[in-house]
Amino acid sequence: MKTRITELFGIAHPIIQGGMHMVGYAELAAAVSNAGGLGIITGLTQGTPDKLAREIARCRALTDKPFGVNLTFLPTVQSPDYPGLIKAIIDGGVKIVETAGNNPQAVLPHLQAAGIKVIHKCTSVRHALKAQSIGCDAVSVDGFECGGHPGEDDIPNMILLPRAADALDIPFVASGGMADGRSLVAALALGADGVNMGTRFLATREAPVHDRVKDAIVAASERDTRLIMRGLRNTERVLNNPAVEKVLATERQRGSDLVFEDIANEVVGVYGAVMKDGETDRGAWSCGMVAGLIDDVPSAAELIERIMNEADAIITGRLAQLNAGKGA
Repeated sequence: MKTRITELFGIAHPIIQGGMHMVGYAELAAAVSNAGGLGIITGLTQGTPDKLAREIARCRALTDKPFGVNLTFLPTVQSPDYPGLIKAIIDGGVKIVETAGNNPQAVLPHLQAAGIKVIHKCTSVRHALKAQSIGCDAVSVDGFECGGHPGEDDIPNMILLPRAADALDIPFVASGGMADGRSLVAALALGADGVNMGTRFLATREAPVHDRVKDAIVAASERDTRLIMRGLRNTERVLNNPAVEKVLATERQRGSDLVFEDIANEVVGVYGAVMKDGETDRGAWSCGMVAGLIDDVPSAAELIERIMNEADAIITGRLAQLNAGKGA
């Protein structure tokens, strides 16, 4: 399958593994890339330029296919060493960067001078248009269904994707609710050039997280996520658990007086205990509504092959029959 995304990134299938904190390590990124998708190392998970450089080298030893690095730009008091991280990416020969968070305009000249293609994560059409105007090569359009931070507009992909298709000239992928061949075909029909999947790749054998995390996703339904930090305008979709219920109770109690410190214990610094130690109730961790479509833990290669086979069967089977007037 050729789309503008496969052509832009030199990949076989229009499937991207999104950057995920304490998940996007070399073993998962390489597995996705070896299967024909685009694997992504999460830059801030590495923390320092030296560690990121080593992780890039480790990934390169595991695959000769294209892979990328995610850089999320955060408004923090102690900012990461972004110049150092960018230098590690350039020196490591990485040619694809997924940016997220704040506007990446300041770093685009450095990346693109090194021949790096940039795809920016956006939760609205206006943000996607801004990314296009500053020179991003592509965008990931994240609908309200997505895990992590869906923005504050609450627009689901059935509306957001065709709006993006009408407005954008650069290629874009659909993120949020993507899990199988049906998702891919639907995204393509709505104007996207591929899909970005986070939660679905979290539940794969190569994802370097505790089995209890994967089991929790398989057990979850589409009704088992919650939105926290709405009052702080930093909304995050997370899998429900007792810690999340505590956050929501605090938010209701504090109302408009809520400050981040009120919920910090359940939100900050919990990913190590969750992802590595399997303490899935330790705090709030990102998960998409797509958990309701996930009922197994395949390898990345098995998952991508399944998605592409399902998509082909839909396009050449059911849709072709409907187009020929033969019914489903």
